Amino acid sequence: MKTPLQQTWDLESIFSGGSSSPAFADYLNVLEADIKRLLADVKAAKAPQTVLDTEHLDGILELLQGCGGRITEASSFVACLTAQNQDDKEAVRLGSRINSLKALLETARTVYQNLLRMTSDDIWARWMERENIKPVAFVLNESREAAREKMAPELESLALDLAVDGYHGWGEFYDTIVSKVSIPVEENGEINHLSAGQAANKLHHADRAVREKVFVEWEKAWTNVDDYCADTLNHLGGFRLKLYENRGWDDVLKEPLSINRMSRETLDMMWQVIVEIKPVLVQYLERKAKLLGVERLSWHDIEAPIGTSSEHISYDKAAVTIIEQFAKFSPDMASFAEMAFDKSWIEAEDRPGKRPGGFCTSLPVSKETRIFMTYAGTASNVSTLAHELGHGYHQHVMDDLPEFNQNYAMNVAETASTLAELIVSDALIEAASSEQEKLSLLEDKIQRSVAFFMNIHARFLFETRFYEKRKSGIVGAEQLSELMTEAQREAYCGVLAEMHPHFWASKLHFYITDVPFYNFPYTFGYMFSAGIYAYAQKSGGGFAKEYDELLRDTGRMTVEGLADKHLGSDLTKPDFWRGAAELAVEDIELFLRMTE
Repeated sequence: MKTPLQQTWDLESIFSGGSSSPAFADYLNVLEADIKRLLADVKAAKAPQTVLDTEHLDGILELLQGCGGRITEASSFVACLTAQNQDDKEAVRLGSRINSLKALLETARTVYQNLLRMTSDDIWARWMERENIKPVAFVLNESREAAREKMAPELESLALDLAVDGYHGWGEFYDTIVSKVSIPVEENGEINHLSAGQAANKLHHADRAVREKVFVEWEKAWTNVDDYCADTLNHLGGFRLKLYENRGWDDVLKEPLSINRMSRETLDMMWQVIVEIKPVLVQYLERKAKLLGVERLSWHDIEAPIGTSSEHISYDKAAVTIIEQFAKFSPDMASFAEMAFDKSWIEAEDRPGKRPGGFCTSLPVSKETRIFMTYAGTASNVSTLAHELGHGYHQHVMDDLPEFNQNYAMNVAETASTLAELIVSDALIEAASSEQEKLSLLEDKIQRSVAFFMNIHARFLFETRFYEKRKSGIVGAEQLSELMTEAQREAYCGVLAEMHPHFWASKLHFYITDVPFYNFPYTFGYMFSAGIYAYAQKSGGGFAKEYDELLRDTGRMTVEGLADKHLGSDLTKPDFWRGAAELAVEDIELFLRMTE
């Protein structure tokens, strides 16, 4: 790996010229023509009456998968453009066009699914046995069953068309809101106006006085725009509820559970085990308050660093560390990470104008990924970098699979990323040069357990209750803040002195339209990866290849099937979850002993 590393990503190798790229304009024009041809073909097709008749569905299937991969490429490219520069208006316009194309493609997919639904069972069974169909049989069966639970195809198509400027349009409005948010922060005697992304990093500052000041301004900034955020959230929720009503769905979790290929029994069991272990998390938070010299923690203290490892970690050092630790688990994972750094697939520069947060996005046509974050040199940033590289590796091992089988759900996507974090964190803790260094790294790792078991739980509680109230009408900004405060108080077991009432306004995840309830899959991924990690440790280091196979199956199996096949576990029972949670409990117990 060549150093110093570039901290801005290379988008030119995908489409040269950014949002004004002529090559990208041509790409979209061809894609649009192909999607329209696909839509015409599928509308003209009829449900097969014989096995031979299914051949015309094969051609449609091939084009459908091809268009799916290409629109993902386009969407990912534009997402990168808008993330790196929130003032790129042309990129925003391109995003709207791509959403329109997505709606057309989804309409074609819906009509195709209806053809699958109308195919007789005997012809269907014989079609599934054909060699060219077997690899995607799971997804086709899944699509057929999903079509049986939706509205008539023409109504689903209408809903998709209306969603472009309605549902998805409201989701995109968050980007407009956050681009206008400016947080004044005093630094070296001067007032600097930080973007939301920059200010979010300051909320983790080692100096409590800095955190307090930034948090006050942070809450104030989101209070100033909370009416816009409330309108946005209400329209998103209202659209979903009306759509579910017309489909005959009573449970708002039906869609997210289906998308994540998991059962309600698995979800409930996961939360049940987490609630069981929360007393030890409370002990950790109470001990942390004592170490910080406060009676009770405030929201901005939860992720505050403890110990001496809060000094700046250079980007190059972070890269070397991640590659070295990945190599101990899987040489292939280490090679992938080195390639990502060398080829400038990562946007890490700390500068104004970037949106907050981090993500990894797939480019299935280029067979590449791009990673976005704002790197400020903290241990948490190193974890985020490892996390996103885990996402990238997941996609990397699936690049040769059919497009349908690459569509893995968010919960198992978070498995790969969180496992990557665990690998790096545990190795760093083990190699710590002093007790103080070890304590600091251990505490940084425990913070993530708190985030998945408490922060995400608060989001889940909030969103569940918001949808229940939204059924009766608009939920105002003040009510939303009350719901969030109540959810945080419950999720954190009343241990915090100060909550974050406007968390609902500031958090991007509540505005994402592709996946409703963009919360519990994170916790599932964390717990599932912990269970896999524990399993790998018991296997004596020979799990890397099996892990790759597990990742490759994530787009063609339920999570219950994955656990049964690769881990011999039943996710609807408590044993697996308790074993996964035990890793976090052991970390906290070590922390408590070290800080007595």
